[in-house]
Amino acid sequence: MLLRPLALLLALCGFGPALAGAPTPVPADVQAARAARLEKLTAPDGWLTLVGLHFLPEGESTLGSDRGNRVVLAAGPARLGRVVPGPDRVVIFHAEPRVDARVEGREVRTVSLSLAQGAERPTIVTCGTVSFFTVERGGRLALRVKDSAAPLRTRFPGIEYHGHDPALRVEARWVEFSPPRSLPVTSVLGHVSPEPAPGKAVFEYAGRTWELMPFDEGKENPLFFVLADATTGRSTYGGGRFLYTPWPVNGRLVLDFNLAENPPCAFTPHSTCPLPPKENKLPFAIEAGEKTFVSP
Repeated sequence: MLLRPLALLLALCGFGPALAGAPTPVPADVQAARAARLEKLTAPDGWLTLVGLHFLPEGESTLGSDRGNRVVLAAGPARLGRVVPGPDRVVIFHAEPRVDARVEGREVRTVSLSLAQGAERPTIVTCGTVSFFTVERGGRLALRVKDSAAPLRTRFPGIEYHGHDPALRVEARWVEFSPPRSLPVTSVLGHVSPEPAPGKAVFEYAGRTWELMPFDEGKENPLFFVLADATTGRSTYGGGRFLYTPWPVNGRLVLDFNLAENPPCAFTPHSTCPLPPKENKLPFAIEAGEKTFVSP
């Protein structure tokens, strides 16, 4: 059972009573965003359940929690099955005879694990609390493994925030790139890939003009900023933070740095987050949003 005491949740999301000399109260929209963020993070398939990223060697690999397997999982049956990389970036999974392996609730003995394609999810195999699917990183296929009973999820202490700062909710001017540009982005694994940048947000802060470039993850998704500032590696995560904002309207958009959040890599070493490009490294301190996570 997920341990998330109501009092802790309310306090972390800014719903607790104001204290004498406390900073500016957290607005309702930020409270709601924090609550939604926490709910998504602690979901049965959220980032806190990620327990493994296993790059697949050539040929057949046995799979399971027993250390005699070629691919050793952090949880699940001692002998779960076998995986064989095939052509067209498809991995074939063969379940052990007495293993209850399922895809979308249907028991499977052999199944092709396809990668996510556009809006389509990857093929996800579940076995008890454990699930896995294939991802591609740096041209290599890997198994991403999750466990809904992972200790990080069941014992998650919550998120710590900086005080709310109204001055760090700024309106920016949107400058569209025509055609869109491509930014080289490095992941925590050292892989470099081009990411589409549809434009830049230009804003004023502390008497100066600054710019940030977001990534385009499709019009159905918000603009995605990966940024660093003078708090990075100090009070905030060393790999930077994420900020999501709606697409501009009439050439304007709002950057609310109070909603800056930790990337998945702040919680688990098994994710492959992008690092802030040089264009998004701000020299001033953004003492707002999520602080770095300290594992209990």
